[in-house]
Amino acid sequence: MDTIALKKTANEIRKGIVTAVYNAKSGHPGGSLSAADIMTYLYFEEMNVDPQDPKKADRDRFVLSKGHIAPAWYSTLAHKGYFPVEDLKTLRHVGSYLQGHPDMKHIPGVDMSSGSLGQGISAAVGMALSAKMDNASYRVYAMLGDGETQEGQVWEAAMFAGARKLDNLVVIVDNNGLQIDGDIAEVCSPYPLADKFRAFNFHVIEIDAHDFDQIDAAFAKAKETKGMPTAIIAKSVKGKGVSFMENQASWHGSAPNDEQYEQALADLEKIGAAL
Repeated sequence: MDTIALKKTANEIRKGIVTAVYNAKSGHPGGSLSAADIMTYLYFEEMNVDPQDPKKADRDRFVLSKGHIAPAWYSTLAHKGYFPVEDLKTLRHVGSYLQGHPDMKHIPGVDMSSGSLGQGISAAVGMALSAKMDNASYRVYAMLGDGETQEGQVWEAAMFAGARKLDNLVVIVDNNGLQIDGDIAEVCSPYPLADKFRAFNFHVIEIDAHDFDQIDAAFAKAKETKGMPTAIIAKSVKGKGVSFMENQASWHGSAPNDEQYEQALADLEKIGAAL
């Protein structure tokens, strides 16, 4: 693992996120930025995927259960080579294939349309079960928002995954602590998340979502874990990398204006220069 290369890639992906949301004049930058490091690790280190053959049978599957952070996924896919980075500027525009939520029918690399919270993890569990039934080698990764774990369907899916011992499934919770209405603990606390997943027969790993060494170790452990699915609770910073967005619930679903966009890019350029 080349940690510096991953950090540089994640920083470019963050630039893509803020550029996409700025050009759309709408979208969800906060949670996109908090998830960028794990997205980078998945696509540039962990998963067996090929941008030149997006539908290859043995590819690993990724489901973005919190589909509203599509800018993070789109920027990651673009930088991986699934489609031109320049197309990020068309996010949410009429006629663009880059819709506000992931669309498996029109976007290369997207295996599941998502956005209705709680449903993505169920689809991922189905994919993991399918792989088991077919004796297929691919693994399935699903990213949830921490606020999303307030949805009952999440726990129905977790119950099934644990009962069926789906050790080819990794659930990642982007635990940035904030949802659209504020602190998740105050809105409707899902804590303790780790204990809940353990109760559903998951192997649970808690990490810093912005530490690539911890991310690397967690996914390695997930591959070694047999007989049960893995849940990675990734403690993250909403708006990570953009000074005025960090830990601010107001940036859950707001787009930067011209001045804010310039400031965001300047922040990210500074981070890139330091690498």
